[in-house]
Order: sequence, then C-alpha cells, then structure tokens
Amino acid sequence: MTPRTALERGLQTMGLASSAGVEERLMKYAELLAKWNRIYNLTAVRDPLAMVSHHLLDSLAVLPHLDFAGVGARIADVGSGGGLPGIPLALARPQWHVALVESNDKKAAFLQQAKIELELGNVEVQARRVEAWRPAERFAVVISRAFAELADFAAACGHLLAPAGVIAAMKGKDPSDEVARLSGYQCRTVALDIPFVEGERHLVLCKPA
Repeated sequence: MTPRTALERGLQTMGLASSAGVEERLMKYAELLAKWNRIYNLTAVRDPLAMVSHHLLDSLAVLPHLDFAGVGARIADVGSGGGLPGIPLALARPQWHVALVESNDKKAAFLQQAKIELELGNVEVQARRVEAWRPAERFAVVISRAFAELADFAAACGHLLAPAGVIAAMKGKDPSDEVARLSGYQCRTVALDIPFVEGERHLVLCKPA
C-alpha cells in the first residue's frame, strides 16, 4: 500500500471528507517533514507509511471533535514541533486560523518554511515560549500533542483561551489520572480510533469551570 492510498483509506474509514487537492498537500507536507527530519530530527517516525498513520491520520482524527469551533475559528497548536497537529488541521480546515507555537528555533524555522512551501495563508508561526505569549486575540481551541501533563498544559496555556474556549490534549493511554489531578476545568475524554495505528489514543477536552 502506498502512503497516498493509506491516507485516502484512512480518511474514508474515519468518515472525513477531503478533496484530492487537500490530500495532495497533506502528502507534500509529509514529504517536507521527512526531508527536514534528516537534518533537524523533527520526529522519530521515518517510515513513509507510518508518517501517514501516526502523524497525518493521528492529527486529523480530532477534527470531528473540534468542528464545534465553526468557520473563522482561531486554533493554537502549542509545542507544535514539526507542525503536529496544527499543519494537518490547517490544511483540512482552511477556514480556521491556526497558530503554531514552538520555542525551539530549528523547529520554528521548519514551520516557517512549511508555511511558505504549502502556501498556508491561514497559519502563523510563533517562535517563543507559550507562557510569555500574550496574543491580541485569544483562541477557541488550544491543542497539544504530548506537550505535557494535563495540569501543566492548562497552567501554561490557559491564558490563551477565549471565554468559551477549550483546551484539547491529545494523549495515548486513558488519561483519567491526569484529569483527576486537574482542577478548575470540566473535562470529557474521547477515545480515538485511528486506522493503521495500534495502541490507545485519546482526546481530552476541557473547559474552564
């Protein structure tokens, strides 16, 4: 199975509609990530098929749970690293504005290059520590993938949330212990079923109480 076929089948299995143009740009992003990975060590995943499943499909699996944000929503991807999940989300939802927040200079340089090469007009790159960032306009969703313990994530990023905003933490195993340690938020946990990925995946959605 080719990476492109895996992407098409995975999106179909998850019930996510996409155009051929979006799929083409997602594959271009994966190729760009693989190219820069040889120099900057952006990800431990190097196999092209695994990049589709563990990066593209893994990132896009959260879409049905974030579409409440609506057209024109502002999304912040904190600790974006190589652009996950922010760049796949920005490609799949061009009507969203996505901020990629990354304090590592080399990773931020890659994000800026990816924005240019993929012509992502709906993306901004913030090369800074999230704790020190005070954007003029706050966000409907602040998301991270394996950024930190849930309580630490909320403490570092809560100031980015709009009044009705949601913190979205992408996790592996059921994070009920982390949820129990988080105070000041009401959370719900969603189990994610991602094609071609073994092991548990969960999304925790938390609103300030």
